[in-house]
Amino acid sequence: MQLKRDYQALLIEVRQELENTGDQHRIDLLNNEPGDSGDESMANELADFKRAWVDRHVHELRDIETAFRRIKDATYGVCIDCGDEISFDRLQAYPTAKRCIVCQEKHEREYAQAGRHSM
Repeated sequence: MQLKRDYQALLIEVRQELENTGDQHRIDLLNNEPGDSGDESMANELADFKRAWVDRHVHELRDIETAFRRIKDATYGVCIDCGDEISFDRLQAYPTAKRCIVCQEKHEREYAQAGRHSM
């Protein structure tokens, strides 16, 4: 099953990244003589990028775990909002989909609206 392969690959990548979070590159940049604010800024950007990368992959792992639960509960392929079937093409393209395309588009519109601040 593709979800299991994706899950295992992501898990390996995240574990490797977490094992390598000694920030050796950042340490090397900060230890260079003479260090400047540009080196420190670059080191901070690299650290932020690594955190964002790990966060994104952990989110993907959680989505796959949720899909596994939905498979076990026999609710996989059923939209969590309207209860209709999620199309096979959508599940093939996005195996962790929780919503049908109509509800997903509605969710994204509402989420985008919620993120906007009015004056």
